[in-house]
Amino acid sequence: MTEKNVGKDNFLSESINDTFTEFIQEANESAVVVGASLSGLMAGIALARAGLKVTILERAGVKSRSGAVLQVDSGDIDRTITAKVLRKLASGGIRSVEAWSSVQSRLRAEAEADPRIDLRYDTRVQTVNQDDDSAWVVTGKGETFRGDILIGADGHRSTVRHHVSPYKPDATFAGYTIWVAIVDENDIPEEHRPSRNAPMTTMLDGSGDFLLGSIVAGTDGSRALGHRRLGWAWYDNTRNDLLRSLGCVEGNVVRHSLNAPDIPEQTLIELAEQASVRWPQPWLDATLHSIQTRNLIGTPIAEYVPDNLVKGRIAIVGDAAHVPTPLTASGFNASLQDAATLADCVAKGIKGSAAAEALLEYESLRLKNARQIVQSGQSFSRSFGR
Repeated sequence: MTEKNVGKDNFLSESINDTFTEFIQEANESAVVVGASLSGLMAGIALARAGLKVTILERAGVKSRSGAVLQVDSGDIDRTITAKVLRKLASGGIRSVEAWSSVQSRLRAEAEADPRIDLRYDTRVQTVNQDDDSAWVVTGKGETFRGDILIGADGHRSTVRHHVSPYKPDATFAGYTIWVAIVDENDIPEEHRPSRNAPMTTMLDGSGDFLLGSIVAGTDGSRALGHRRLGWAWYDNTRNDLLRSLGCVEGNVVRHSLNAPDIPEQTLIELAEQASVRWPQPWLDATLHSIQTRNLIGTPIAEYVPDNLVKGRIAIVGDAAHVPTPLTASGFNASLQDAATLADCVAKGIKGSAAAEALLEYESLRLKNARQIVQSGQSFSRSFGR
């Protein structure tokens, strides 16, 4: 298999490229990664660069999702070459808040360009299992994908987590939802658009709830006035009955988000009325435009504190492994550190018993931190959500 020239990454420094290339070897060991969101793509990229042949399976289609906004440039916490590489790939070298879709697009392009990675969409995993020699999944189409190790990066409703932690398989409802959307700046009146020197992030208090607003680049990457986008996240603890009535939450488990077409008209009317008395410009126009065009999603927030991250040849990363409240702003960084640590642990080899040993090393390095991240936000959830 042809070795990829890491130096082709335009925004990676030559020193990082040269150092990291030393660790890339011919892929003769393999991994299956379940999930191609940010954590799955980062895990797949890192494992491929560590010398593994990687198959990434994603249940959704190829069409990109919108997502919210996140901060990806906290490079001061990166202690390894692998983490620094992933940070550069995800951020594009940009130090600011970013649209989720922009980050995902960069990582996806990197994965698709790597000959060691086989990225497959529309592939829903039904079962997960392992034996002494390999781990595998069986899909809804009856296909079997097998590897030396199997990594669950399939989000807070993880199928793989049910195998790794069968006694604690589900993330639990935190007691509130977040309405999220991204609006093109030119969709709101010019007189209400933020100035060039406006803060990139703003937090506003409402009547018992609050809104986080972010100014991000346009879809073309432009940050020029009139070409940017406004991302907003409205923390709302008053819709729990609605979420349960629509099946978004069952018991104490989050089942799915409330997508725009399914939001009741009365709920949209109430949101518009509340926004009109709570949010100043430009966030008032941004929220009203999203509501009027049904360009928003209601996401019931879940939390998960892990007791373990590994079972034999199978490990979990990202939201499959730990689900903190978004208020901690730690989810992306934790997922990146998971991917980097995992790749560094398996780089020495995963044949035979070495696979389980490498994954146990990953767990020993990440479990305490993962638990602390989730627990750091639970006091907020107890007061705001419950």
